[in-house]
Amino acid sequence: MKMGSQSKQATASGSSSPVSVVAWERGKSARPRTDAVVVEEPLEIRVDTRSLAVTMRTPGHDAELAMGYLLSEGIIRSASDIAGIRPYPRNEFGNVLDVLLAPGVDWDAQRLTRPGVISSSCGLCGKTTLEAVRQRFGRVQAGPVVSGELFYTLSERLRAAQETFSLTGGLHAAGLFDGEGRLLMAREDIGRHNALDKVLGRALLDGLLPLHRHVLLLSGRVSFEMMQKSLAAGVPIVAAVSAPSGLAVEFAKKSQQTLIGFLRNDRFNVYAGRGRVGRSRLLSRPTASLSQHPSAR
Repeated sequence: MKMGSQSKQATASGSSSPVSVVAWERGKSARPRTDAVVVEEPLEIRVDTRSLAVTMRTPGHDAELAMGYLLSEGIIRSASDIAGIRPYPRNEFGNVLDVLLAPGVDWDAQRLTRPGVISSSCGLCGKTTLEAVRQRFGRVQAGPVVSGELFYTLSERLRAAQETFSLTGGLHAAGLFDGEGRLLMAREDIGRHNALDKVLGRALLDGLLPLHRHVLLLSGRVSFEMMQKSLAAGVPIVAAVSAPSGLAVEFAKKSQQTLIGFLRNDRFNVYAGRGRVGRSRLLSRPTASLSQHPSAR
């Protein structure tokens, strides 16, 4: 598979940019200073020159993003399904990627093309969609049993890898861990789904799929779409520092995935698939009620 220069160009352009601000602080005089903000630009993903989707993303790792998106849409299953990725030759700004499929790989353009721009909160919904996704990807395999104590360490390990977040405070992140808690890769983006697509695309390029022995950690909330993307890659355990949606919990139970929410320092909640979480002191206590969520304290 041949890669174009788009991903390198996007990385070089930077994921943050300086801006002049006036900083206010109680008890002190307002003062001018320089701050860093996240870069947000559109990326159009084409398949064999036909437009598939436009997403607002943070530049960098664009080829990974495109491959992760195609994986989660069921268009590709492995890197061998891709003949190449290149900037679309008719676009002078470098914000269009054309993914060339290998011979014999077909896709339903009418069903999969998304009109408009995909925002950071974009997702699919509905019972019919839920059933269609499960039929397309099936249920996950058994996967590892991970010590409850190990989960306490994951959020800090991902946070340490969030370089642009440290500068801007404005990016989501996704991290892929092995069953021993080693961080294999981390990606940042202004969109939650983009950060995850970049991780899945990298894992696909590295030949790691299916991710049956891995743990995925998300820096924000968990929607149905995030669970759908993780199922496409075969991820058995999905954890997040924030809350899952009700549809995400329902999806996790029916796809037999483990879903963990509110993973912060020394606490977390298991919403589905508790059998993959090894015994710890937390599991011997009653499950927290809604009023006991970390966000409510």
